[in-house]
This record gives sequence, structure tokens and C-alpha cells, in this order.
Amino acid sequence: MRSVLFTVGMLGLLVAAAPGRARAQIQKPAETPAATEPQSTGSAPASPAAPTTPSSGLPAGIKGNEPIDGVAARIEDDIITQSEVRELAAFQQLVEGKSKSREELLRELADQWLIRSEATETKYAKPSTADMDRAYAEFVKQFPSPEEFKKRYAEVGLSEAAVRRIIEQQLYLSRFIDYRFRPSAQVSDKQVEDYYLDEFSPQLKAHDEPIPPLDDVEDTIREVLIQRAINDRANKWLNDTRPSLKIDIVSRGSGS
Repeated sequence: MRSVLFTVGMLGLLVAAAPGRARAQIQKPAETPAATEPQSTGSAPASPAAPTTPSSGLPAGIKGNEPIDGVAARIEDDIITQSEVRELAAFQQLVEGKSKSREELLRELADQWLIRSEATETKYAKPSTADMDRAYAEFVKQFPSPEEFKKRYAEVGLSEAAVRRIIEQQLYLSRFIDYRFRPSAQVSDKQVEDYYLDEFSPQLKAHDEPIPPLDDVEDTIREVLIQRAINDRANKWLNDTRPSLKIDIVSRGSGS
């Protein structure tokens, strides 16, 4: 699985930004949850685009005229709706310019269900309105202008309310992942130094950029490595937990 959270590296919204060029040059954890989850990172290469229907651009088999409350899958005693699948596909198109296959979309929604169930069980608090507003504002900044953003989300069939709802969910899930796995994501000084020498400095050198002293970027590098460790632990947890899930994919055309 490329990421704990779907589409974009949502954790980047939550990580304190390092100033200037140091932040730009350091790659964030490879995608991921949630993940979710709207600052593009140095992620693994995106998977090939799913075949799309000519009219909607959605993955083949996901039609815009399907019932809004149709059942796409049954998971434990809950369901994943067709509208959730379509909305995730549209959001992926908004962010990445393409969406995944229906099978991959359902898997990501199942992973989100797992994370959300765990967060609910632990009574993890939802993001505040102020936090949500900040996350939404950061997401909009990924586009050339607010006007272009509105045009883009309309083109893929999303409303502003839908975009805000997706971002709020991913913020919640990614924060929970951070809360759950950060305590065990310890990074040594040696790991920081190795990253500086083996990854950070060569990246700058390849672009003929001056290399700052390790002391100037140590905290940023440490956070990058912590996020990588969190992502690794979360992916392992999901891989270990998925087999125990009772999930039934509803074939298209079978209704709810």
C-alpha cells in the first residue's frame, strides 16, 4: 500500500514547517493516511491511472448516475457507499489528476474505516473548527488561485462542502495515526546524521545549492524520519489487521 491515508500526504499539514530552502529540499515520508492526507511530498511514484469513463473521468464502473446511497461494500456491521467511492475518486482527480481503480478505492476506504474505528474506540477528539479552517486554507494554497481551485473541484464533480468534509476526515485520521504511533517512532542522532550525509546533502549538491550545517536542519530532518517511522508502523498495523476484517464487495449492478 502506497500510503496509510489516501491520495496526498495529509500528514504534511500537521508537521511543523521548517523555514526556507531546508524544508523544500527535505523529502517528507513516502506515501500516506490517511491517510490521508494536502501538501505534496516526496512520495513513491504514483500508480498508473485507472481506466476512466469518457463523460465523468471516474474509474470505469463508477458512474455518475448511480444511486447516491448504493452499497459498494459491507464491512463488519457497516457499509461503504457508492457515493463515498465516487467522492474519493473525484478528490484523487482533483489532487493528482487521476483516480485509482474501483478495487483500490474500496481498499483505501476500508483502511480509512479501520483507522476511524480505532480512533472512535479510543474517543480521540475531532479537529477544532480553527484547525479545520487552517487545513482547508493550506489545501487551497496548493492551487494557482482560489478561482482555479473552485473551477477544478467543480470540474471533477465536487462541492466546496464535500472538499471540506474530506479534508476534515483526513485531518482527523492522520492526527490519530500520529497520536498512536509517534511514541514508538524514536530517531537516533546517528540516523539524523546519516540522512543528512546520504540523502539531504546529495540532493542539494545535485542542484548546485549550498548545503547548510547539520545544526540548522537537524530538527527538520528528525521530524522527517519520525514521520517515516510513523508511516511504516501504521502500514504494518493495517497489513496485520486487514486479514481479520469481514468485508464483502458488492458487485456493480447488484444494488444495495
